[in-house]
Amino acid sequence: MVHVLSDDDTGPVLRDLIDAALTYKRAPNRAAGLLAGKRVALLFEQPSTRTRVSLEAAIDAMGGHAVVLRGDELQLGRGETIEDTARVLSRYVHAVALRTGAHERLERFAAAATVPVINALTERFHPCQALADIVTVAERKKSLDGVVLAYLGDGNNIAHSLMLSGAYAGLRVRVACPPGRDPDPGVVARARRAAASSGGAIEVGHDPRACAAGADVLYTDVWVSMGREGRDERPEDVFGPYRLGPERVADAAPDAIVMHCLPAHRGEEVAAEVIDGPRSVVWDQAGNRLFAQMALLSWLLVR
Repeated sequence: MVHVLSDDDTGPVLRDLIDAALTYKRAPNRAAGLLAGKRVALLFEQPSTRTRVSLEAAIDAMGGHAVVLRGDELQLGRGETIEDTARVLSRYVHAVALRTGAHERLERFAAAATVPVINALTERFHPCQALADIVTVAERKKSLDGVVLAYLGDGNNIAHSLMLSGAYAGLRVRVACPPGRDPDPGVVARARRAAASSGGAIEVGHDPRACAAGADVLYTDVWVSMGREGRDERPEDVFGPYRLGPERVADAAPDAIVMHCLPAHRGEEVAAEVIDGPRSVVWDQAGNRLFAQMALLSWLLVR
């Protein structure tokens, strides 16, 4: 059984997924009917805009049927175990995408499921997002070889997925976080092992200017990740030096692009003139979520 619980699961086929996503973007009709007769449950225990809508739209475009569910609509709210929910849904659908908090909860669901399970976001990883991000870099830069991606902000699930997917893609991924907010050392080690095989590299530090220097891609995320609200009384004091503003764009390569996984808070983690400026590819990045999900679904469900 193939699941996509972290970016390690897509890493070995990442180049094929990128090619498929860009093919579907150029010729969407090539995906039409690939999921005919297939049902995919989208179980979202946390709010979502891009992940939920892009998955639902991808399933529809491929001729399948999406069964969209909230956790409070199911017997989960009355104490049914996550394992029993997985066993039951597996009898009705051909795959399940689950968005939840603790990554361990996703792993328990996948262990009990008898159909493919897709991580639609946990506190540790967001592989659907990172896949679309690497697709966007490939689309804009034409080649991934030697591309430097600089991430500024919290060492969160986005940072984890960018390091892993970036490593498998052969990127040089730099991460700059406030002291004490570094990414998980185990994930960093996994990414470095993947980078050793692909020709990429992983660098983790605390200097935002050094991180951005000469970078081809500048990337940031919200200061307060979902589920971490209230962790910092004044997040601006912690993350202010890591704001993606014009000075960081000036540090980067002359043709650098700016990315953000959204939702964005202008004036906090990113300046309005940066996210809305000529270097920003944020809206193409969001749009590519659709084609990345199409590639992922075809890999999992079309044999």
